[in-house]
Amino acid sequence: MDSVLLLHVTAYLYAHSGQVSAIHINHQLQPNADDAERFCEDICRELGVPLDIRRVIVSSRETPEIDTSGGVEEAARNARYQVFEEILAPGELLLMAHHGDDQAETVLFRLLRGTGVVGLGGMPITRPLGAGRLYRPLLDFSRAELHAWAAEHGIEWMEDPSNIDERFDRNFLRASIFPLLKSRWPSLISRMGHTAHSCREADELAGKLAEIHFQQCAGPSGELCLSAVGALSLAEQKNLLRWWVGHFHYQSPTMADWSQVLQDFLDSPADREPELRGAGFVIRRFRGCLYLVPEFTELPAGKPVLIPDRALWWGEWRLTLAASGKPKTPAPEIRVSTRAGGERIRPAPGGPSKSLKNWLQEKNVPPWERARLPLLLEVVGGHEEVVGAGDLWVSGKYCGEAPASGWRIVVERECN
Repeated sequence: MDSVLLLHVTAYLYAHSGQVSAIHINHQLQPNADDAERFCEDICRELGVPLDIRRVIVSSRETPEIDTSGGVEEAARNARYQVFEEILAPGELLLMAHHGDDQAETVLFRLLRGTGVVGLGGMPITRPLGAGRLYRPLLDFSRAELHAWAAEHGIEWMEDPSNIDERFDRNFLRASIFPLLKSRWPSLISRMGHTAHSCREADELAGKLAEIHFQQCAGPSGELCLSAVGALSLAEQKNLLRWWVGHFHYQSPTMADWSQVLQDFLDSPADREPELRGAGFVIRRFRGCLYLVPEFTELPAGKPVLIPDRALWWGEWRLTLAASGKPKTPAPEIRVSTRAGGERIRPAPGGPSKSLKNWLQEKNVPPWERARLPLLLEVVGGHEEVVGAGDLWVSGKYCGEAPASGWRIVVERECN
């Protein structure tokens, strides 16, 4: 009902503008899924609104990218939002028909799951989504108000049979809990809307405070200095870490005991390596700082050889061998490998050689990066000589405006 009403209102406001289109996601989960698809086709044809129909497979071995760990409701949401992100172009708005009752159900549902202020803020009116934005214009209206308007104007809609299945938590709240609460507190929906608004404001203020603390505690690469973090209160430390994880576009983990995690980072002996794992990242400690490290991709097997003008991806590094002008010698054999132990490099031309292990320690390269660093090995007479170490150093023989060999090794790194 709410989606159909929103479609009518939008089509009326922007009639003949060519600016409105609709999308229907067929999750293929309900017995009447095809009937609902045909209904959407009919109503959009009647309103003169172009319709994009997308069929998704919610849970299948063929679609491992769809997260089904949160149950079928969450999996269906992930599937449709994945489509939304794909189709939204810059400057476009995706209008959603969530209303005040939906907001109240969300707040109560998250309260029962033990969420914090962020969750109790409910659904935002607008937020970025893909290349565009999501916008919910009906959040200030109740379901009863929308139903009355739809009925008054003779708007027809189809009910989703899954909405009456109380095996789903939200449906249980909607059908069994909220009617009872509303009978006792008639203004429940608006009250919970005010609560959500207050929590969003509190979260916004907490974010601004965390940003101030980040500026006080952050190093040049975005790491957190533990001595500065330790000067904050426990609540400020937790707030900073949650903001820090979100700042790098990851979802903050739900921790049962944040205080123990922080104590491990701050107080555990230097020879220990405490860490906190999240979805797609790990927080690690190194030389008095906390680093947020992305989950690594697998490295190529063996020792691949650089082929001229063909990029080789080594984890987050992009390696290319290119001719400088018109080289007088054939392309050298440059292999790529990780450390095996015992390697030596000559950082300064004509200078003494150094142990690669010691040199990396002098450069403050964290141990998790040392293990993945691409070593560039030139093969001469069956012997391998280190001529590059990731984006940290490349021999003058293969870098600069006029490399001595006539060949240039280009090392680029994708960083957050």
